[in-house]
Amino acid sequence: MSQIIDAVPAALRVGVAFLFILLAIRRKFSLGNAFLMGACLLGFLFGMTVNATLISFRASATSLQSLSLAVVVAMILVLSQCMEKTGRMARMLDHFKGILSHQRINLIVFPSLIGLLPMPGGAVFSAPMVKVLGRSLNLSGAQLSFINYWFRHIWEYWWPMYPGFLLIIVMAEIHIGRFILFMMPVSVCAAGLGYLKLRHDIIEKQIVSPTLKKSVLPFLTDLFPISIVIIFGLGFGWAISSLVPGFPAGKEVGLIIALAMAVAWIMIEDKMTVKRLVRIIIQPDLLKMIYMIFAIFAFKGILEDSLAVNAVSSELMALKIPVMLITMLLPFLVGMVTGITVACVGAALPIILPLIYAVNHAQFMPAYMMLLLCSGFTGVLLSPLHLCLILSNQYFDARMKDVYRQLWVPCGALMAVAIFYFGLLLWMMSS
Repeated sequence: MSQIIDAVPAALRVGVAFLFILLAIRRKFSLGNAFLMGACLLGFLFGMTVNATLISFRASATSLQSLSLAVVVAMILVLSQCMEKTGRMARMLDHFKGILSHQRINLIVFPSLIGLLPMPGGAVFSAPMVKVLGRSLNLSGAQLSFINYWFRHIWEYWWPMYPGFLLIIVMAEIHIGRFILFMMPVSVCAAGLGYLKLRHDIIEKQIVSPTLKKSVLPFLTDLFPISIVIIFGLGFGWAISSLVPGFPAGKEVGLIIALAMAVAWIMIEDKMTVKRLVRIIIQPDLLKMIYMIFAIFAFKGILEDSLAVNAVSSELMALKIPVMLITMLLPFLVGMVTGITVACVGAALPIILPLIYAVNHAQFMPAYMMLLLCSGFTGVLLSPLHLCLILSNQYFDARMKDVYRQLWVPCGALMAVAIFYFGLLLWMMSS
């Protein structure tokens, strides 16, 4: 039996595991249970014993990365609930109304702002604001989830706080300033594509007269807890990573400290009692979210321990595909499989870099890295394992297939732009 399974291409076996997860979710299994069962199936398809699978599960559940991520996401939800229960969220929205006169711009401000912080599961942070602002526009849950999800990620192509971007800089030995300049147009394009989608979906109404515009100061005051997370989260994360080189969860620990500061600020400023905070922490939905995160990491651990990603990469190489196509396909597939930008960059770069040097295209390295990051991140955006997509869909009670209908066209257009931009960069660098 094992010999028959081993004869099946690795990409097909991984696809079967994904299909199983999607079917389980469709059958109303909890997300945590679906991912855990999918991990068990994947381990079986790649010849892992029961004991090896359990060891992998234990390693994933106790890893510093998964534990810190679970704490970060839990604290994001706690902070979001604190802002909602104390009325700070409602005040912030009230103060925000009238500052800008265009509803489309209003909808994208919060997810874009939160997107500056490389916060795992950060889409759930901006979701309450998008929900309230979108309520008057009669948008569906899928449309709101798309808005929250898409604009949360418009910065990841060049913002130097994202680890996937930094990994490319280090491994490909590209000057960071130069690569930022190369990648900024991609973010502009992503924002433009999302805005065009909004123009199609939303008819402007109830435009505020310029004479009624309010002062921005009350809004910024209510926004202060989020500012704490962004400013101190980045600062503490950078400081810990610098002071303790090689510490794998430096950015996450920095975020945890900043999130704790933000919660403490709300408790003091809005006179929130400890009893009320405990009531928020012990909510069943919070515990389900933590379980789901551990299940996702269990699946990711099986992917790595079973060597499934390596096997898929080797199959692509054996097909003798041109370097440009490998630069597009390999990170895209790994991004789809893992839902994590660092994973698709880390898995694809060791294979693609030698190929670029082999065809004497080292002078075009920034162009290839742009294509790699765009392709990989498109796969990440479309991955059913992407934590932000899962959390956003869960918050807006949106079905995955309905959100995919919103995502296909912008993602396809973004890839078309990346291919055109790749050709333009090659022409510019060779002239």
